[in-house]
Amino acid sequence: MGRRKEGSARDRISAKIPVEKNLVKSAGRVLEILEYFDDLQRQSSVMEIADALGYPQSSTSALLRSLVTMGYLNYDAQKRTYITSSRVALLGSWINSPFFAEGTVISMMKELNEETHDTVVLAIRNGQHIQYIHVIQATSPARLHVTLGTVRPLAASSAGYAMLSTMTDAEITRIVMRANAEAAEGEPLIKTRDLLDRIATVRQKRYAFTCDMVTRGGGMIAAPLPRMAGQPQMVVGIGGISEVMRQRESTLATAIRTQIKQRFGSEYGDLGRIEDENLDPLARAYRHLRAKMQSVA
Repeated sequence: MGRRKEGSARDRISAKIPVEKNLVKSAGRVLEILEYFDDLQRQSSVMEIADALGYPQSSTSALLRSLVTMGYLNYDAQKRTYITSSRVALLGSWINSPFFAEGTVISMMKELNEETHDTVVLAIRNGQHIQYIHVIQATSPARLHVTLGTVRPLAASSAGYAMLSTMTDAEITRIVMRANAEAAEGEPLIKTRDLLDRIATVRQKRYAFTCDMVTRGGGMIAAPLPRMAGQPQMVVGIGGISEVMRQRESTLATAIRTQIKQRFGSEYGDLGRIEDENLDPLARAYRHLRAKMQSVA
C-alpha cells in the first residue's frame, strides 16, 4: 500500500493516550519508537525521530543506541539512520498469527484500501478512548495521514460510536458520566440522551459516520466487527477528507458492510444488536419510553 514517505509531524493526525502517573517514561518511549517505524516503514535519523515524537534529541539518541545493542534496531553508520530489525517482526508472532499476518481482518482492510483508496484503520477500546492499532494509509491524492496509536474519545468520534453500539445503554451511560466528570473546564458536556439516540441510529445502520468532529477537515465511517475468540471487540474504519467523505457516504457504507458480511457471514447478522432482556431495568424502561415517544411523534 502507498504510504507517505515524507512530511513533518505537523502533517500527521496523531493524539496520544493521556500519560498515567505510574507510566515508566522510557518504556513508553521505546514502544512509541517501534510504532513510529511501523507507521513510517523506512529508515529514519535521530533528529527526524525526535522531531516526530517530541522527544529531546539526547534521550532519543540514547534509546536508539540501546535498541541497536539489544538487536531491535539496525544502524547504518554511513547514512546515520536507524530501522527496525527482523527481531521486531518476530515479537508476538505466536499470538494469533493468522489474524495479524494475512488473516481475515488484515486482508479485509487491504481490500477496503484498494477499493476506496482511503485510509483504513483497525481500532480497539483503551479506557475512555478508542485507539488505532493498525493503519493502512490512503493512496488517493486528497488524503489524511493517520498515525498508528492515535486515540479518539470513545463518546465523541466515529470509531468510538461504532464501539459503543456493541455495548448496552447502561454501559454507555456510565462511560458518559465518567467522560463528563473528567472533562476540562469549559469543555462541552456530553448529553446522555442525545448520545443514546445517536448510538441507536448506528445500530440500525450498522455503521457510524462523522465529519469535522475530532479533526477539522477530516471524516470517518466506522463499523464494529463481530467479536472473535481471544480478541477484544474491534472496529474497522475508513477515513478521509470530510468534503469527499460526505459525497461518498453511501458508497463507503456499502463497501465496509459488504466486506464484513463476506468475511463473517452469519455472524454479521447479530452484529451490534443489544437484546432488550440484557439491559438493566432502568435502561430497559428508558428504551421503551424513547420508542413510545418516537411512535407518538
